Amino acid sequence: MSSTPHDPFYSSPFGPFYRRHTPYMVQPEYRIYEMNKRLQSRTEDSDNLWWDAFATEFFEDDATLTLSFCLEDGPKRYTIGRTLIPRYFSTVFEGGVTDLYYILKHSKESYHNSSITVDCDQCAMVTQHGKPMFTKVCTEGRLILEFTFDDLMRIKTWHFTIRQYRELVPRSILAMHAQDPQVLDQLSKNITRMGLTNFTLNYLRLCVILEPMQELMSRHKTYNLSPRDCLKTCLFQKWQRMVAPPAEPTRQPTTKRRKRKNSTSSTSNSSAGNTTNSAGSKKKTPAASLSLSSQGLGAIPNCSLNPGRDGDLCHSTAVTPSGQFKEKH
Repeated sequence: MSSTPHDPFYSSPFGPFYRRHTPYMVQPEYRIYEMNKRLQSRTEDSDNLWWDAFATEFFEDDATLTLSFCLEDGPKRYTIGRTLIPRYFSTVFEGGVTDLYYILKHSKESYHNSSITVDCDQCAMVTQHGKPMFTKVCTEGRLILEFTFDDLMRIKTWHFTIRQYRELVPRSILAMHAQDPQVLDQLSKNITRMGLTNFTLNYLRLCVILEPMQELMSRHKTYNLSPRDCLKTCLFQKWQRMVAPPAEPTRQPTTKRRKRKNSTSSTSNSSAGNTTNSAGSKKKTPAASLSLSSQGLGAIPNCSLNPGRDGDLCHSTAVTPSGQFKEKH
């Protein structure tokens, strides 16, 4: 079957410069295919830098990886952060695994504003073991992935719920040791627990302790403090957050609207009216005839853009005992 230009794996005969860009936005499962290829390119000399580069390529900086399964002593659930993800994949190979890849069947995709969710109810994690004996382990379960909706399209959340697993031994090995009861008894024993090696399970148990210590390790790396000082600082800051009262919502200051001041013309008109009605004002009650000076308003500043006699921009308006206004420059 010949490939067409619509095939994502199509390679142009004119060279790599004319190769079609892989549409990540259309096929998020292609990232799992790329991750499988990257895991296959691993060598025995792959160090921590290689695993860090692997995690940076396929996982976000704040990514989390969750594994849920049930052991003999009850259900288990482990969640690790981004800094512990590289070590998780490396422990899989340290337990005798020579090959690791994931198979997704009949997955469902849902697009959101900033993420893409892939829900695969028939996911299989296949591991090929070279020791203690040649065995192929198929771990089946449900895999839910959340990708970021951007050009990198890295994994933000990884949740694998293991339902069952199968360990497959070739018939040729059974026929080779058919006359040896001890070897047959050893072949009949499981080499994994729910598809996970003892190295991986011990690391997940250790992550329960390591995950809360990420703040201590990052502080030690950033400020070069001793472990005891890092612990004291973290505990003190946590105590401050517990003791500190909840922050009250900030209230916007109410701006008081300043009353518009009367112009000089209106002031003169009011003074003229006050002169005309001075006789009537004397007949008012004492409470109504209180002057402004008795209320602490001796002089009211009045600023205008027109300069006064002496070139000042501001002048004041004095209040006479009779209640009239008199300008003072």
